[in-house]
Amino acid sequence: MDSPGSSKLPAAASVAGRPGPTTEAPDDLRAVYERQAKLFDNQRSRALFERDWLDRLLAHTRPGDCVLDVGCGSGEPIARHVIGRGRRVCGIDFAAPMLEIARRRFPAERWLLGDMRHLELGEAFAAVIGWDSFFHLTADEQRATLPRLARHVAPGGGLLLTVGPAEGEAWGEVGGEPVHHASLAIEEYERILATAGLRVEGFVPNDAACAGHSVLLAVS
Repeated sequence: MDSPGSSKLPAAASVAGRPGPTTEAPDDLRAVYERQAKLFDNQRSRALFERDWLDRLLAHTRPGDCVLDVGCGSGEPIARHVIGRGRRVCGIDFAAPMLEIARRRFPAERWLLGDMRHLELGEAFAAVIGWDSFFHLTADEQRATLPRLARHVAPGGGLLLTVGPAEGEAWGEVGGEPVHHASLAIEEYERILATAGLRVEGFVPNDAACAGHSVLLAVS
């Protein structure tokens, strides 16, 4: 789930940004996004600063392929761009109000209520996206979930994630409520992905061309 106005991790490895509790239960994070779904959707940028990274990912797919968007939110602007490029979308999110917006907006696509930490769809996708969602997991949850995401990438496909520029954690906000962010070091991401059969094709920390997001692209 991306967080408008606070969707990227700062470079510092210590907690930064809005103060928050030392830990955040997933149910608390879900509740924030459930309460803030309408505001989130209204404030989410449609500038599509993500375009270049999305297109790099979609270069590993073909028209008609299905892309799994993990933490899809309300479907704007990422699902719209993927659909506009002739691909199908399967979106999964743990906040039901977000999915309701996405379903109304793109009724022909597939929208699933679920938690990426327990993702087990029994199928592989041409591409998997975890944009401004994966980094809400704790470091240990990321270590456990990353291989799970990789298993959903079909041969020849790709995985696109926003992470942090370095190992650490930070606090942002959604609608004035604190939300936790975390990141592993790029070297650890590379090791986990290599074990899962994926190779990091690109990593740019604090990408100035992407509104300061730190972006990782891996391919199978």
